[in-house]
Amino acid sequence: MALQGKKLINDPNDVVTEFIEGLVETYPGLQYLDGFPQIKVVLRADVVQGAYDKVAVISGGGSGHEPTHAGFVGPGMLTAAVSGDVFTSPPVDSILAAIRAVTGPMGCLLIVKNYTGDRLNFGLAAEQAKSEGYKMEMVIVGDDCALPPPRGIAGRRGLAGTILVHKVAGAAADAGLSLAEVAAEAKHASEVVGTMGVALSVCTLPGQVTSDRLGPKQMELGLGIHGEPGVAVVELQPIDVVVEHVLKQILSQETQYLPITRGSNVVLLINGLGATPIMELMIAARKAVPELQLEYGIAVDRVYTGTLMTSLDMAGFSITIMRSDENILQRLDAPTKAPAWPVGSEGNRPPAKIPVPVPPSPSGKDDEILTEPQELSKQGCILEAAIEAGAKEIINIKDNLNEWDSKVGDGDCGTTMYRGATTILEDLKKRYPMNDAAGTINEIGSTVRRVMGGTSGILYDILCKAAYASLKQNTSIGANEWADALEASVAAVSKYGGASAGYRTMLDALIPACTVLKQSLKAGDDPVTAFIASSEAASAGAESTKQMQAKAGRSSYIAPDLVASVPDPGAVAAAAWYRAAAHAVKSKLHASDS
Repeated sequence: MALQGKKLINDPNDVVTEFIEGLVETYPGLQYLDGFPQIKVVLRADVVQGAYDKVAVISGGGSGHEPTHAGFVGPGMLTAAVSGDVFTSPPVDSILAAIRAVTGPMGCLLIVKNYTGDRLNFGLAAEQAKSEGYKMEMVIVGDDCALPPPRGIAGRRGLAGTILVHKVAGAAADAGLSLAEVAAEAKHASEVVGTMGVALSVCTLPGQVTSDRLGPKQMELGLGIHGEPGVAVVELQPIDVVVEHVLKQILSQETQYLPITRGSNVVLLINGLGATPIMELMIAARKAVPELQLEYGIAVDRVYTGTLMTSLDMAGFSITIMRSDENILQRLDAPTKAPAWPVGSEGNRPPAKIPVPVPPSPSGKDDEILTEPQELSKQGCILEAAIEAGAKEIINIKDNLNEWDSKVGDGDCGTTMYRGATTILEDLKKRYPMNDAAGTINEIGSTVRRVMGGTSGILYDILCKAAYASLKQNTSIGANEWADALEASVAAVSKYGGASAGYRTMLDALIPACTVLKQSLKAGDDPVTAFIASSEAASAGAESTKQMQAKAGRSSYIAPDLVASVPDPGAVAAAAWYRAAAHAVKSKLHASDS
């Protein structure tokens, strides 16, 4: 029978903020932004907003993995860490607050563990930061070696190897390298590191019951750091046998996850998952080092053993192996004051918290209302007509979208899109600067982020932010500039969402639309003709999803025969608003010419 988990806490809802308060009281080199409970950001106390003269390195994710991520903030490692609630990706606004607080002219690198929520939220924050003038790069770490090579776009999970990537990137930044150089070193480190974990118990979330999924004589191989099931549940084995199995899996020549062979040099990390005594971790290290040397012919250059990336109170450990070279060793050996590496706590104590930075402009504030009616230009009228038509079309097909989504997803696509469309119509005349095309697209992104929620809301906000960044570079905006903005939007959604053509997503409508639009304009077609032709391509692309096997989203978990003959609701929605906008532009122009 499952029992209530015992925790040394107050209110379960306050565990993350109270952890941060205790952390900065313990280590005088750290501060936090005064934005609780929404914004939970720990940053270096010696970094002055806007004046930092080196590349800022930021990471983060859901809480529950302490000391990751906040414990690795300090000179030589992270410049800031963003915490979400327990096992929940931090919101976009928190990530943006961290970027604004520590990023100077050298730019910012985001290091993100490979989970969909983290990729999307950090990706959207990166796009927003770019639109505000920050130089941004992002490196995604997926070092899990437990599961078979993944299909589709999910990829390998980010685990304890991410900590070594933090150290490499932080040391490179501290050495004064450029953003491109720091990102390149981090990306290289992420490609030569692999991790596998073993658990004796499942973690207990604050305020919840303890799971009895694992029996007293069982252990689970490849369990995720959020308690998600691993590759197998087996009988408890001696630690030497477990270590042999884990190393064999990480270094498997069948999966070839790592470019490590006999004669290679490596760094070894033995990591406790939260409730494993240091004695047991040292026993694992004692076995792992000679096993690598004698059985695999691999030289072990460095060994790190400790509790670095946890899963709350999970009993177990993980082994991480990173291929080393002179440069990686130099970065790992470089000094750092990040407390969890670990280092001492010395120096004068600055204030424990500082104000949250405000956005550089009032654009995007939820409470900003246009005080006077706008007198629209011709282009403003056309843009208004297109937005209105697209939103109304989404409202009209709400029930159809929900019906299709009930067969291939969770049944709420129409409701989610309807919520965004109705709010866009409400904001159309009172929030959007219609004579400023770039600004209007940016505000639409803020609208959908505010009300849509879920993956759809994030993806459409990314789409709008990328379009805004493209459009605002131009002094005048015509058909070619809109085509470039659409292309930038498609690229951004693909980059951060992970999908591409044929994955059965909204991109299967937008990619052909973009291709036809660019081709038609290049061939000299009239812009309206090109827009209409591209809308037909979008509709055809959405229809083609009936024959596609899903490789992204919830549909990817459904048997292919159940998905067949049902179009992807997201693609249909994208084609619908795009087609409605195209015909609205055509009607508006013909009306003004007559």
